[in-house]
Amino acid sequence: MQGAKACKKNSHLLFSFLLLLSFHLTLSLADKKAISKDQPCKHMVLYLHDIIFNGTNVANATSAQIAGSKPPLGDFFFGKFVVFNDLITGDHHLLSPPIARAQGFFFYNMKTDYNAWLAYTLVFNSTEYKGTINIMGADLMMMETRDLSVVGGTGDFFMTRGIATLRTDTFENIDYFRLKMDIKLYECY
Repeated sequence: MQGAKACKKNSHLLFSFLLLLSFHLTLSLADKKAISKDQPCKHMVLYLHDIIFNGTNVANATSAQIAGSKPPLGDFFFGKFVVFNDLITGDHHLLSPPIARAQGFFFYNMKTDYNAWLAYTLVFNSTEYKGTINIMGADLMMMETRDLSVVGGTGDFFMTRGIATLRTDTFENIDYFRLKMDIKLYECY
């Protein structure tokens, strides 16, 4: 008789455990956000303004070459390494209120064409956003648009993932260029 009671008690415990497990799995699946390549969870268009140090513009420069041969090897700046702390605005005007700063580096890595590899962090500290977005990848400069990976973030952009499509909006000799960044985030928490 005790064996039957123990078996009945164990079956109730097993049933309760399975019920709780089912409830927990249902809640965790409900918390997951659906990821769709067609519908980003966040979309921003920003402009990166880069003012290259030319030897005389110390007060205004936002980027400088820190390594590489002078003059660079070949016609495509191969070996040039640049660090930057560039202004980010919501429109193409350099004097618009800043939204963020782009802090990072790029280096030219081809002898036969203009190509750079970039890694930078968009640092937001405004009333609209707080946190960072990390972006990296190859910048095939002669292409009209280039896609770089959004590989993470912090704050309002915690662990985000997505694509930043770059387009050279303008450039003035080798002293200034502006990139239009069309950022689509597909993982938002």
